[in-house]
Amino acid sequence: MENKFSLAGKVIVVTGGTGILGNAFVNGIVEAGGIVGILGRNAEVAEARADAINKNGGQAIALIADAMDEAQLIAAKDKIIAKFGKIDGLVNGAGGNMPDGVLQPDEDLFAMKIDGMKKVADLNLWGTLIPTQVFGREIAKTGRGSIVNISSMNSKSAVTKVLGYNMGKAAVDCYTQWFAVELANRYGDAIRMNALAPGFFLTEQNRNLLTTPDGGYTARGEAVIRKTPFKRFGHPDELIGALVWLLSDASAFVTGSMICVDGGFSVFSGV
Repeated sequence: MENKFSLAGKVIVVTGGTGILGNAFVNGIVEAGGIVGILGRNAEVAEARADAINKNGGQAIALIADAMDEAQLIAAKDKIIAKFGKIDGLVNGAGGNMPDGVLQPDEDLFAMKIDGMKKVADLNLWGTLIPTQVFGREIAKTGRGSIVNISSMNSKSAVTKVLGYNMGKAAVDCYTQWFAVELANRYGDAIRMNALAPGFFLTEQNRNLLTTPDGGYTARGEAVIRKTPFKRFGHPDELIGALVWLLSDASAFVTGSMICVDGGFSVFSGV
């Protein structure tokens, strides 16, 4: 019986592949039989992860590039094409927040750091769109494929402090829906785009915002837990199932969707 969840033989690029969530994405793709391009700015981490996968019988290649730099992305695309001859999928995992994209409760609402907000919004939106322009063209040449963007709980409701991130992820949702329709208009059901929307997972970027050095919760962390029916943060590995499904033929009739993996955060009113 055919396993439609298998990624065997599929070549998939993961931007942000050197991060914590990116590591889960990469490992999940390999476990499902896929060949993975680990794209990120940290050459040491990318190469170490690729080497570990190759030594354990998988197939991976390190792609050193900034997701906002088209020239670097084109060089990375050329490298993976030279190695594997095609690209079947793309996970736009690059994104995140920066200190200048944060407005603290005691700061002047009308004196926010506009440049910082722009940088964060740009990173999340254009750091998704530009890699799609580069790697998506190769997916179109392959003839079939799937693109998965990374949305967030921040895209659909107001999460305080992180305005730049909220705006960037809301724009990713808009882009996902628009581009999914345009793909369908041009390629029928052959190329799909969807978004994975994680709830609250601990990463290097948010760990200090959500937890204390002794392992407890900050006030913000406690607020997140109260709003999450499962009453815990997610583990990166818990994103793998939804990601593999979206990349695989098992989701062949799914496009333009946002799949929440959030412990119930998005559906709970808090009451």
